[in-house]
Amino acid sequence: MKTKELHVLTVDELNTKLKELTEELFNLRFRHAIGQLENPASLKTVRKDIAKIKTILRDRELAAKA
Repeated sequence: MKTKELHVLTVDELNTKLKELTEELFNLRFRHAIGQLENPASLKTVRKDIAKIKTILRDRELAAKA
């Protein structure tokens, strides 16, 4: 997911997306543990997307305080 796409979303949409990605990461880890994960690189991309969303949410939180 591109960072530009995430900056357009509202805080509620970002929180929803964060929840979806967290659930997806859990499912990917589970599938990896039982040996059914076809693309291990998907774990890395989902983790990076979660980090991007958390960074944007934190930036907006700090901007609101300032």
